Amino acid sequence: QREVDARWRDRRGWWRASVLTTAGQGWCSSDRAIREYAQDIWRIGVTA
Repeated sequence: QREVDARWRDRRGWWRASVLTTAGQGWCSSDRAIREYAQDIWRIGVTA
């Protein structure tokens, strides 16, 4: 917890880490997961 507290106090560093973490999550999306389930598990087409 102390490490997190210290990082939180460094606003610029926290902001940078947050942006980089968010940017790195591009492949992880609910839209992709639902599309893959529809195609691979349920064997149905996606209309949108």
